[in-house]
Amino acid sequence: MTARSELAYWTGYAGDAAAARDQFAALVPVFERIQGAEHTETLNARNNLARWTANSGDWAVARDQYAALVPVLERVQGTEHPDTLTARAHLATLTGDAGDSIGARDQYAALLPVLEHVQGAQHLDTLTARGNLAHWTAQAGDVPGARDQYASLMLASEKILGAEHPDTLRARAELAYWTRGTQLVPAIKSPRSYRSSKRCWALSIQLS
Repeated sequence: MTARSELAYWTGYAGDAAAARDQFAALVPVFERIQGAEHTETLNARNNLARWTANSGDWAVARDQYAALVPVLERVQGTEHPDTLTARAHLATLTGDAGDSIGARDQYAALLPVLEHVQGAQHLDTLTARGNLAHWTAQAGDVPGARDQYASLMLASEKILGAEHPDTLRARAELAYWTRGTQLVPAIKSPRSYRSSKRCWALSIQLS
């Protein structure tokens, strides 16, 4: 099973997300039968299935897979375990990608204080979550709220990462964009999304 997991993993990273998805879809029931439904390797396989389903472009299905996985991770590994927090971040992002911006905003709003408690306010994962919260706040139609969140994030990024760090520059650009948006029409769709950040998809993820 380890060899099959590695094959699926590297198939995805070689660029064939759909094949990786299908390989993990075949592996999950094998892990469940041999290792048990709540074994770490089974949970990793389910996580990888959801990940590659999302990377294949089927965001709604991936969202549902993470929605089913998160309660299991919370029960088995705990609500503050890194894998649980990562899965919650994926679920929130995919909720937005599947069309529910308000749901994504609310999930990130609930996740952020947990990250601040567990990781610390200055951790990169926490900053990324703040960026995602601001992004989905804007997409949900609250442009002034998003502007204020980006303003706060920019100051934090400057302090923690430095004024010339790419994430700081990103926050500054988003702030400028949404400051202008408050002067135009509500719910302008930003061409930039923190979903594309590598950290958003890999806060502390463990892949089998």
